[in-house]
Amino acid sequence: MTDQYDAWGALARLRKAGPLVHCITNYVAMDVTANTLLAIGASPAMVHANEEVEDFVSISSALVVNIGTLSPAWVQAMGRAADRAVARGTPWVLDPVGVGATDYRTRTARDLAGRKPSVVRGNASEILSLAGEVGGSKGVDSTRGAEEAAGVARELARGLGCVVAVTGAVDYVTDGRLTLAVEHGHPMMTRVTALGCALTGVTGAFLAVEPEPLLAAAYALALFGLAGEMAASGAIGPGTLRVRLIDALHVLDTIPRTELRIREV
Repeated sequence: MTDQYDAWGALARLRKAGPLVHCITNYVAMDVTANTLLAIGASPAMVHANEEVEDFVSISSALVVNIGTLSPAWVQAMGRAADRAVARGTPWVLDPVGVGATDYRTRTARDLAGRKPSVVRGNASEILSLAGEVGGSKGVDSTRGAEEAAGVARELARGLGCVVAVTGAVDYVTDGRLTLAVEHGHPMMTRVTALGCALTGVTGAFLAVEPEPLLAAAYALALFGLAGEMAASGAIGPGTLRVRLIDALHVLDTIPRTELRIREV
C-alpha cells in the first residue's frame, strides 16, 4: 500500500473526528444515508427547513445536497445552504439525482453545480446530462457506463472548478487534470435503492477530514465499494446486502489494511 493514496489513514482521522455531516437529501435515502454515516464514524443531521439550514451549515463539518425528491422550498434551502457553505469554507458535495429527466430537475442541478461544490458525484447518465450531453437516463437510473462519461467528467470538472466523481462498474474521479479509477464494489449494490445517495453522504464525511477533494472522493468510493464487496459475500439478496453493508462499514477499521485498487488513468 502506497502512502500516496492512504484511504485507511483518512478513515482513522474520520473515526477520531466524528464529523457532523449536514444532509439535505431525499425521502428515499434519509434512513440508509444516516445509518451509513453513523457506521463509517460520522454524525449525520437531516436538516432541510429554510429557517435553519444556514445555521446548521455553520456548525457542520461538511454539507451534502441531494436533489432526489425536489420541492420549491427544498430547492431554496439547498441554494441557501450551499452559499453559506462556500462563504464559510465548508466543503460540500452535490448529488444531481436524475438530472436530465425533467427541465425542473436539470435547471436545479445546474444552478447548484454553479455554486462551487467541492465534489459532484453521480452516475454516468447524470454527469453527461449535467454537462449538457444526452444522458440516456431512465428515471434516476443510469443506462450509460462510467467509462463513457470519464472524458466529459474531466471537462465538467475544469468548467466547474471542482472534483467530479462518476460511479459505475469502475468509478472515475477527476479534478480536470488528474483522473483516478477506483475498482471496488459489487453488482448487487445496484439492486438496493439509495446506496448511491448514501455514498454521497460518505463522500461528505471524507471531505470533512481530507483537505484534497480528489482524494476524499476516491477514498469514499474505495472504502464504500470494499464494504459492498464484504457485504455481498454471503448475502442471499439485496435486502441482506443492505444490512450487511452497514455492518461492513462499521467494522472497516478492524480488518487488515489491504491495498485498495486506486490508480491513475
